[in-house]
Amino acid sequence: MSAITSERPAAQSAVEGTLLSRGKEIRHEPFHPDDKPMTGAESLVRTLVDADVDVCFANPGTSEIHIVESIDRHRGLRPVLCLHEGVATGAADGYGRMADKPAVTLLHLGPGLANGLANLHNARRAGTPVVNIIGAHATFHDRYPDSPLAADIEGFARPVSGWIRRTANAVTAAPDAARAVEFAQRPAGQIATLIVPMDASWGEGGHPVPPSPRPPMATVSGVVIDQASSALKRGGAATILMRGAALKERGLRAAGRIAAKTGARLAYDTLAPRIQRGAGRVRAERIPYFPEDAADFFRNTKLLILVGAVPPVSIFASPGKPSWSVPDSCHILNLAHEHEDGVGALEALAEAIGAPTEPADLAELDPPSLSGGTKLSAESVGRVVARYLPDDAVIVDEAVSSGQHLQPITAAARPHDHLAASGGAIGWALSAAIGAAIACPGRKTICLHGDGGAAMAMQALWTQARENLDILTVIFSNRAYAILGTEMARAGFDSTAQLEQPLFDLTRPSLDWVKLAQAMGVEASRAERVDAFADQFASALRSSGPRLLEAVI
Repeated sequence: MSAITSERPAAQSAVEGTLLSRGKEIRHEPFHPDDKPMTGAESLVRTLVDADVDVCFANPGTSEIHIVESIDRHRGLRPVLCLHEGVATGAADGYGRMADKPAVTLLHLGPGLANGLANLHNARRAGTPVVNIIGAHATFHDRYPDSPLAADIEGFARPVSGWIRRTANAVTAAPDAARAVEFAQRPAGQIATLIVPMDASWGEGGHPVPPSPRPPMATVSGVVIDQASSALKRGGAATILMRGAALKERGLRAAGRIAAKTGARLAYDTLAPRIQRGAGRVRAERIPYFPEDAADFFRNTKLLILVGAVPPVSIFASPGKPSWSVPDSCHILNLAHEHEDGVGALEALAEAIGAPTEPADLAELDPPSLSGGTKLSAESVGRVVARYLPDDAVIVDEAVSSGQHLQPITAAARPHDHLAASGGAIGWALSAAIGAAIACPGRKTICLHGDGGAAMAMQALWTQARENLDILTVIFSNRAYAILGTEMARAGFDSTAQLEQPLFDLTRPSLDWVKLAQAMGVEASRAERVDAFADQFASALRSSGPRLLEAVI
């Protein structure tokens, strides 16, 4: 996690903003010194909108009612109600990854923030820009520490935030909001948390503040490019491990050119925040989940070049298994840190080594065949998804054990973006799909979710229905925390009883995802055979709006 940053003054240039909200164009004039002062809440909202922040994922309470009223009256900031704070923070993560700019969360005091921490952990690990607005007690109420909701909000926020500020009053609310947006957008994206006492919201004297320019990414020096070029020219098996913007089409193409010249292997993290994959794009390999498989993946690597990534470490420790994935003899070279322009560095490196103009290993469209009417499995679900995946879809993936089959099968599907729960905290994808769908309204969002993780945030389905979002959710229904059963077997325990463990089993009763979805306003159906699932999946793609398929495997 990046260190918590102290704020600096916002830029003073005036701007005009044109925004689209609820289908209507809203135009805002720049602030002039003779404008009448307003409440802190209104000046805060105006400042956010003028900074091109246009979505607020919220579960507000009493301390935030003045901000809620200002959002409703101003109507330049789209309010999205979530039934749990973890849904709000997960949605903000999905939105930030796909929009490349922050959304706002509006949360209620310390307990509200605490409810959202797991998905803020995922967002922090992903480098997603997020602005948290946390309501707080009025300053004069803080003298009563026994108030039921009194809590250390800064203490809750610190582990997931790169910047924290408690605004002093109505006058400082807008400048602090401008700083929050600025810090959230600093490369490579971070969480900025602004705590707003209730009297700072209702107080008078605020003025909107013009936004600061978005900070650019740092340029990688020519010395580093030369070092990487020399290392590649010396030969030896090389792997380029990428993250962030380097995993978008332009960065992958530059890496593919380097691979065409040197034979370097292209790789990405097991839980990479976002990668563009599919036909016409350069292939990269995902680091395997289990530590011994990850170590084997890098066994022959002599040179590891990092682009916006860190050296690979296994997700969990295992007895007798390596946590550090690369050989001790491997030379590790940082081509670009996460705050630096990794795409530009890859392009410069390709030129420095005289790489060809065309990249190696472009994926060709190759839809997989299906297996008729046989019983569904995780693999056959993946084959259906890969066969029917529409162009430019967004896959939000938290299938966990079932998702291990998905990556190789969809590598030759139609072009798509793939998002993963980068911090490993489950109960993320249903919520992240909300944000991705709002960020990309013209694209189909497909959420692939294990039933155990989905049960942690099923309230997200209600928001999907309320906002009529074009999300197709597939629940891999194995009625168990299956990944934990696998880990039990790997630890040497009785494999025949692994899924009968009372803390892994999700039966007694089994979750009925069709009824759960329908109760929250989402059309749903169930399939147990490949032909039925394929028909339901294809049918769902022909319509818009939220839909859920329970795939019993």
